[in-house]
Amino acid sequence: MSLSTAEEDSAQEIHIPADIDWQMLDKSKFFFLGAALFSGVSATLYPVVVLKTRQQVAQSQISCIKTAFSILQYEGFRGLYRGFGTSLMGTIPARALYMAALEVTKSSVGPATIRLGFPEPTAAAIANAAAGLSAAMAAQLVWTPIDVVSQRLMVQGGNNPKVPNASSSCKYLNGIDAFRKILNTAGPRGLYRGFGISILTYAPSNAVWWASYSVAQRLVWGGVGYYYCKKDYGSNENGVNTFRPDSKTVMAVQGVSAAMAGGVSALITMPLDTIKTRLQVLDGEDNGRRGPTIVQTVRNLVKEGGWMACYRGLGPRWASMSMSATTMITTYEFLKRLSAKNQDGLTS
Repeated sequence: MSLSTAEEDSAQEIHIPADIDWQMLDKSKFFFLGAALFSGVSATLYPVVVLKTRQQVAQSQISCIKTAFSILQYEGFRGLYRGFGTSLMGTIPARALYMAALEVTKSSVGPATIRLGFPEPTAAAIANAAAGLSAAMAAQLVWTPIDVVSQRLMVQGGNNPKVPNASSSCKYLNGIDAFRKILNTAGPRGLYRGFGISILTYAPSNAVWWASYSVAQRLVWGGVGYYYCKKDYGSNENGVNTFRPDSKTVMAVQGVSAAMAGGVSALITMPLDTIKTRLQVLDGEDNGRRGPTIVQTVRNLVKEGGWMACYRGLGPRWASMSMSATTMITTYEFLKRLSAKNQDGLTS
């Protein structure tokens, strides 16, 4: 991949390692290493997801720090990992579907948009947006039931008096027990509760994220290339200042670009995520009633704290998405390089 910019009277060219498409990957290595790497990332970030979920289902505004201290005080460190086993089991197949759909779509849409006459930067943004959209939709087929079960486990507070409907005995013993009880009381629909709004949340969120990442990466590379070329760190080839960044610089730029894209995506889609979480967690099946509708959920949120109630948990979600995006994209690019069939052709 090569990015070029013109500054004042001298031209600049940034040579960064070539992008790796679907055809260049060793698929077995890609999925095996991907499962291991992303399981580690999920384990690291999981406590932030628990905090976000607890804040979203709370009846009043509670700060992230107070929520964390409450969990540690009444539930111990294990409280920050409620539902993690279930979440991890779903992460592996969901990530596999996500990565396959992402790479296949990107490899197909990118060349097609260029053939239609779009400039390369625009084609890249369109391809990334389409890839993020298709990847999110594919992953939700697996992830929604896992999300429903893991979030039910997340909000069980044991003896924590600050968790809604908490009792001395847990409602669900574990992920399998939760899966069985939800299936018995609500059928398959119970496991896919919130599927529609999950698509509405994650599909646009992923499209926005990947498109924003493509644009942010170009902006950051432009600034980095300008700085290094002005400092005469780049070589001069035929009157063109050429900058060839090392692997650490490439990872740093990818990480910063991902964090920028994650913050934008979190802010745009936060209300939808709050509504989705409420739909999946706060239902009325135990009392023989159907769970609340989307309209009822929005009304309840507004009644509790105005429209800003839709942004409960924004801090943890912003942090989670920014950190997740940074670790995900650096891990993902590292994974693609490890899984490439031809390792010799990745340095130009």
